[in-house]
Amino acid sequence: MQQASKPIGQNKSPRDRVNALLDDNSFVEIGAFIKSRSTAFNMENQDTFTDAVICGYGTIKGQLVYVYSQDETVMNGTIGEMHATKIIKAYDEAMKIGAPIIGFLSTSGARIQEGLDVLDCYGKIYMKATKAQGVIPQIAIISGKCQGGVAVFAGIADFVYLYKDKAEMFLNSPNTIDKNITVKDIANADVHTKKTGIAQYSGNEGEVIEHVRNLVPYLPSSSKSKAPGYYCEDDLNRVSPELNEIDFENVDVPSIVKAIADGGEYLEIAPNFGTTITEGFIRLDGFSIGVVANKEVGLDYDSMKKGTKFVNFCNSFGIPVLTLTNVEHFKSTVQTEQNGIIQVTSEFVEAFAKANVPKVNVILNNAYGNAYVAMNSKHIGADVVYAWPTANISVMPTQSAINIMYDKELKDGTLYGDEYTKVAEEYEAQNSEAYAAAARGYIDDIIEPAATRKRVLAAFEMLDGKIN
Repeated sequence: MQQASKPIGQNKSPRDRVNALLDDNSFVEIGAFIKSRSTAFNMENQDTFTDAVICGYGTIKGQLVYVYSQDETVMNGTIGEMHATKIIKAYDEAMKIGAPIIGFLSTSGARIQEGLDVLDCYGKIYMKATKAQGVIPQIAIISGKCQGGVAVFAGIADFVYLYKDKAEMFLNSPNTIDKNITVKDIANADVHTKKTGIAQYSGNEGEVIEHVRNLVPYLPSSSKSKAPGYYCEDDLNRVSPELNEIDFENVDVPSIVKAIADGGEYLEIAPNFGTTITEGFIRLDGFSIGVVANKEVGLDYDSMKKGTKFVNFCNSFGIPVLTLTNVEHFKSTVQTEQNGIIQVTSEFVEAFAKANVPKVNVILNNAYGNAYVAMNSKHIGADVVYAWPTANISVMPTQSAINIMYDKELKDGTLYGDEYTKVAEEYEAQNSEAYAAAARGYIDDIIEPAATRKRVLAAFEMLDGKIN
């Protein structure tokens, strides 16, 4: 069970942000006395205490993390040689020990007084962060300006957070794109949480820090370790009778996820982007599980882009994946076709197919066509697939199939009434009902919805020793 939340106020200074993020009195600073070595272009008269970045380590709910926080009060937080050296050292230590790294990004960019060497600094940080991908979790918190090359730091991170009223993140300045373009059009929190999907969450300072503190305990310290386990006070065999009465026309899918989870706790990731699915973390018997569930019956471009990144993260860090399927088709538009939805769909399928972690799928209602195949089906490697009695698993809806197979008879008027009903029922019995899929081995069992928690939990316990 998680520890109680830490009271968090609205903090201002970079060091205050670090202390608010970490457990009380746990922060140990590294390189506090480091200053810039440059004396060029009037630099000798500049006070570069800490060289505009605070680095160190501490704990979040008892879990070791490394952290760096850029300081805009020192030369506008600009990145120079020693600034970069401190960040790289934090990465080196985090990767050597095996601990997540969290960066507060707030800088005006490159320290141009240091000339071409600054570009070498950027490249070295890019390289270090890239090598850390899939080795340690990386979290970027945009607490101020994050522009130009610094925005790439965020793009490399696994999870990105933005201060809603302070963060500005862009590659090219708005006025270089079009004189009528403003920060609101390309750079603020709404843009990156709802349109680009780069950021998973935004809020005020206290909300962001609280969300990060809730996220970290779900994550392993590195790819060589498991996520922390917590004592489960919930009944492992708990049933949820309300799941037997689900109205799929008005269903609140996160409520189904919560009914399965220990203590009804579900940390949703990126709730405002790719909204046809919901994804996030739960615990089962105290251990972390990644969840991907259909909220709508269509899979669209943004949702598959979001889901791909999440499943790949879970696979890199050994977090088992649970999917809840209710999907009928891929949603596409002229724009998404031109933007490459075929490639995005392929990457979504590949993420599930290549994932070596334990994978369990529960088919809740409709599961049609290749959209169903893509949602962690048995056909692409799910270890265990359950279905509720309400499940319909087919190439397409029954009516569409009948319309295609009996096109001539329908046009001639020779198939109608009782005869049409008979054909439809026969098709459903052979090709659509959950029992038909079970007879072919495409699902492992048909389960009572109320018992989903204990059946899923038992499946993951069985898969705990899965050899990748």
